[in-house]
Amino acid sequence: MIQVFIVDDHNVVIEGILSLLQNLPGIRVCGNAQTAADCLYFLENNPVDVILMDINLPDLSGLDLCKTVKQINSGIKVIALSTFNQISYINKMIANGASGYLLKNITKEELVQAIHTVMNGGTYHSFEVNEIIKTAKKKSENTPILTKRETDILKLVAEGFTNNQIGEKLFISTDTVDSHRKNLHAKLNVNNTALLVRYAIENDLA
Repeated sequence: MIQVFIVDDHNVVIEGILSLLQNLPGIRVCGNAQTAADCLYFLENNPVDVILMDINLPDLSGLDLCKTVKQINSGIKVIALSTFNQISYINKMIANGASGYLLKNITKEELVQAIHTVMNGGTYHSFEVNEIIKTAKKKSENTPILTKRETDILKLVAEGFTNNQIGEKLFISTDTVDSHRKNLHAKLNVNNTALLVRYAIENDLA
């Protein structure tokens, strides 16, 4: 019997998942929590095989909770169940040990398949998540390679620093900063600061 635990801060979501999984052969929902603290408390004294975990929690993000759970018990499988479809969240959950990532518009069949897949040692991403991952991979393959200095300057630009301030922070002249910024404009095919900032945000540099 697969012991499934639900972590979500909305009762309606928990009740919805319960209704989907109840009376299914081989699956038992052993409990639920609306906070990371309650989840960790439950895990201290109860066996859990799979956690369906929301990312947006009131006390600790699902990103951090996933990492903590895997440190406590690496055998527990974590499946993110979220409305967040940004590649940054997907990548961070996977990096922190999640075995799957589902969006909350999935079907009952997908949810059940995901649970069985991770229990068998596999990974499962819903169709939409797979498409997001593929798109991001293609984009990264075509992304220009920035030098460390260019990356440092881009981060500071995204944080709102002027050329003079960036020069002071990096101990280089304002002219050198300006030169690097021009190189960034050319490499990234952008023509203003707003687009530089947008690039930095989209690529987790800000």
